[in-house]
Amino acid sequence: MNKKNKPDTRGFVFSTDPSFRFEADDQPAQETLVPTQQKLRIRLDTKQRAGKAVTLITGFIGKAEDLEELGKKLKNFCGTGGSVKNGEVIIQGDQRDKILQWLLKNGYANTKKM
Repeated sequence: MNKKNKPDTRGFVFSTDPSFRFEADDQPAQETLVPTQQKLRIRLDTKQRAGKAVTLITGFIGKAEDLEELGKKLKNFCGTGGSVKNGEVIIQGDQRDKILQWLLKNGYANTKKM
């Protein structure tokens, strides 16, 4: 494959526009706020999950690695499974009280249970 038709990392192969230019995503990584400044929201959700309840933690501001670490700690504390997707921590089951307790104990003072 010659260099002219080589796909880039965003999935573009070619463009019919002769003036088209790839633009770099130069968005600086957002620094993670300290726990006292985080405004997290905890809520129960069952939509599009076949009736299964999950606890969602939203509102985290910071790097994806730090959100993954928070999710891992919460899953470990609750003793359940879960994941981190689209800036949300998803914990299986109704764990709102446990999660609120853990977050308050670890300095996340601006946390609200919805």
